[in-house]
Amino acid sequence: MAQRVRKAVLPVAGLGTRFLPATKAMPKEMLTVVDRPLIQYAVEECLAAGIEEFVFVTGRNKGALEDHFDVAYELEATLEQRGKGAELKQSQEATLKAGNAIFTRQQKPLGLGHAVWCARHWIGREPFAVLLPDELMVSSPTCTAQLVAAHEKTGGNVLAVMEVPREQTKSYGIVEIKDETNGLAEMTGIVEKPKPEEAPSTLAWIGRSVVMPEVFDHLAKHQTGAGGEIQLTDAMAKMIGHTPFHALRYAGQRYDCGNRLGFLEANIAIALQDPDSGADTRALLTRLLKG
Repeated sequence: MAQRVRKAVLPVAGLGTRFLPATKAMPKEMLTVVDRPLIQYAVEECLAAGIEEFVFVTGRNKGALEDHFDVAYELEATLEQRGKGAELKQSQEATLKAGNAIFTRQQKPLGLGHAVWCARHWIGREPFAVLLPDELMVSSPTCTAQLVAAHEKTGGNVLAVMEVPREQTKSYGIVEIKDETNGLAEMTGIVEKPKPEEAPSTLAWIGRSVVMPEVFDHLAKHQTGAGGEIQLTDAMAKMIGHTPFHALRYAGQRYDCGNRLGFLEANIAIALQDPDSGADTRALLTRLLKG
């Protein structure tokens, strides 16, 4: 029986240069999609999958992330005094339980693999989830819940994947698979950012995975790959054939909030789905398009 996934690593040390000047003083993960920051969507996705322990791998000027998940005593006391129960509940729901969140520094920008390696002491020898908060996933069950369920069936590592146009393979980790059944397939390889003509498929890893702790053994060697960085995909590639490794086609909607257009799309899509403001949002967009 596969060991339960209890912990998640969220690499949040990036500078967010694509969103300057907004990210000059604010972490990009605190940019809001409608009414909550990107990082909260990722945390809520984990909680819905039964994960309650988090390691945030941060960098300089990321204190707002830690504050966001803390108890806001003054704010909540004021809301309670003013009888604003709905707003008080929203603030409390954004608070993580005491002792369930660790914030550790990635002191140099050495790559995603290095960021995950920085979490090794808090993960120990357990399977764990990795989520890139730039990727906003909308589905029920959540993307991470789908991965956890697959891990319980297969054991080992499980990556969420989606089809991308071949010309975009140079922007992703691309997987090679065999024996696919109901969207779940054995992985035979993964390569980081291959040229379109060299890509083994058009199945891209989309920033969600369940990873076995053996990955730390490979990341500890600090070998660099694409872009001169320590790549998580390179470490995972070395595990294929030694531990179970599967790819799961994600059943849901993905928004790439790492770029401005994807971020705008996410805001519009989430606003349209909101039960309180969806109709007004649709009317607003119709009016703007007519103008």
